[in-house]
Amino acid sequence: MMKNQEHKSRREFVLIFKANPFTELFCNYINGERIGSFRLVLASKRLIARSTHFPLQSGFGVLGFERGVVMAAAAAAKKLENGVSASESDGISSVIPGWFSEISQMWPGEAHSLKVEKILFQGKSDYQNVMVFQSSTYGKVLVLDGVIQLTERDECAYQEMITHLPLCSIPNPKKVLVIGGGDGGVLREVARHSSVEKIDICEIDKMVVDVSKEFFPRVAIGYEDPRVTLHVGDGVAFLKAVPEGTYDAVIVDSSDPIGPAQELFEKPFFASVAKALRPGGVVCTQAESIWLHMKIIEDIVTNCRQVFKGSVNYAWTTVPTYPSGVIGFMLCSTEGPPVDFKHPVNPVEVNGIDTPNNPLKFYNSEIHSAAFCLPSFAKKIIDSKAN
Repeated sequence: MMKNQEHKSRREFVLIFKANPFTELFCNYINGERIGSFRLVLASKRLIARSTHFPLQSGFGVLGFERGVVMAAAAAAKKLENGVSASESDGISSVIPGWFSEISQMWPGEAHSLKVEKILFQGKSDYQNVMVFQSSTYGKVLVLDGVIQLTERDECAYQEMITHLPLCSIPNPKKVLVIGGGDGGVLREVARHSSVEKIDICEIDKMVVDVSKEFFPRVAIGYEDPRVTLHVGDGVAFLKAVPEGTYDAVIVDSSDPIGPAQELFEKPFFASVAKALRPGGVVCTQAESIWLHMKIIEDIVTNCRQVFKGSVNYAWTTVPTYPSGVIGFMLCSTEGPPVDFKHPVNPVEVNGIDTPNNPLKFYNSEIHSAAFCLPSFAKKIIDSKAN
């Protein structure tokens, strides 16, 4: 349990955290007026995230978490300090009892929530907090450091697109590297391509691999393919050691560009990827949401245009449980045989990828081409980086 008390004009603000999966947070003043009760789903039984002090205009402070899970409480305290009554503060909490809400500095002011039926796993690896819970509408859910990575219901929209957009854009890919993607879903999709002879995956967190195999066997089935070799370690270091021109395709299934993953969005990393690719080789990397992260996307496009001398394109897809409901991909090719990402030369309809016994759930050739059609506001910004 943790408390923080600060005084001003004979009043104090108190936060009480109970360290269990559904943490109850109370905001009180010493005059007994209660402004609300909030329940937060944490990724661990311990309060692991670094404490952060959020200053309020009133001079009060809130002891919170690095990922911002108590910002709603801070807003409630601020309202009450400004004279708003307890009843007027109703609805400040973005977290409802029995629900998981994804709150992050990467998407301030909003949160997507899923009803929790049961928490199946909680743990802390050397790198992050790992949680799996059973939701009422999206099946089992994998959460890393409080951020949804996949759900059983909609994982196909991400895994199939990040894999087949690049691999269906070149003829006969043979050697593929996956950076991240410890859940195994990208491996499952790469393994559909019969031309592929070797699949390397470099995942830094072995706990993600083990948890995925236990709770998401239909996703992690990719690890069972004999062409797959798992390398547990840092993807940046792995790429630096790869001989030049080794791979036909590199797929970077990274988390958001905060903390350790920041390196995976910077120019030196893209240069390492380009070196590891053969002439005319392709890379596809997770590239954030056009609704939330256009500045990040601008930087990614700028870096990629400076590094890759072939094609550079941005595509997107819908994933309901990701922030804003969409996620983007940056697709680039090295100098060499030209690559037209917008028109698949290795279509699933003729290469045996989509079969009655193992059908694709989301990807097809029509949605491949449509993924590169951008709304006007995004197209204008991305096209401006071509100059």
